Amino acid sequence: MQLGADHVRVRVPATSANLGPGFDALGLALGYHDTLEVRALASSEVRVDVTGEGAGEVPDDERHLVVRALRVALDHVGAPQTGLHLTCTNVIPHGRGMGSSAAAVVAGLLAARMLVADPTGLDDATILALATELEGHPDNAAPAIFGGATVAWSRDGNGPQAARLQVHPDIEPTLVVPVSRLATRAARGVLPATVPHGDAAFNAGRSALLVHALAQEPALLFDATEDRLHQEYRSGVMTSTWELVRGLREQGIAATVSGAGPTVLVLHPVSDRERVAAAVDELVGGSPRWRALQPGIDSVGAVAERL
Repeated sequence: MQLGADHVRVRVPATSANLGPGFDALGLALGYHDTLEVRALASSEVRVDVTGEGAGEVPDDERHLVVRALRVALDHVGAPQTGLHLTCTNVIPHGRGMGSSAAAVVAGLLAARMLVADPTGLDDATILALATELEGHPDNAAPAIFGGATVAWSRDGNGPQAARLQVHPDIEPTLVVPVSRLATRAARGVLPATVPHGDAAFNAGRSALLVHALAQEPALLFDATEDRLHQEYRSGVMTSTWELVRGLREQGIAATVSGAGPTVLVLHPVSDRERVAAAVDELVGGSPRWRALQPGIDSVGAVAERL
């Protein structure tokens, strides 16, 4: 396959995975976006210019995650590799459990889709499969691609799958983001190989309830976001996060760890916005170590265009 364009733009949302009990399955797209422009070059040069999050920290050459994902996608459809100039405007915090790596992967894959002559060779199912190969699991990639809330799973022989949920219009997220970071590898490393059957059954029930609460009955969000599968096991590597989650839940607020953490996600009715803000302010207000965001839900997902 040949290239069909030499200048494309991609916008990808931040995401929050797990949402409490839906470990490695449930995810939500947030109204907080990284934007990327890619130019294909006639030379073999690769240059990555980053402003915002990750500037001066992430690689500015072939090692950059967007470049690596783009290369994988071009190889997948048999398109020629090319020199690249990337201009990245990042607002998604890195290492905070808001899907920054999934956003980078999806951005690279979608940039490749727009660069090649026939974008249908990189349809959404293929993008999800390639993103899962690069990420290891689809819980962040699915909402980044499709927007809204998603349920992701893997089917033997057919790869990763995802279903989109229609989120009730009365639900909005509040995120409380710390200055500290936590590598996903470290957060997953403290999880046990097995869990008690009762805890697994509890989470299965709460995950089913959460799907219902997200779509139809926001009043059930507090019960629906209870978890026994992963969050408390991780408390030792994110003590402040766990204390904030518990403090909010003691006030009847549906707080969870966002992804692998250490950001805290609260799902609540729009009418509870001031109550949630007051509770967060009571627990961490004035601390320079935290900032609260109310990004809304991205219902569209990643958007790519030729320029």
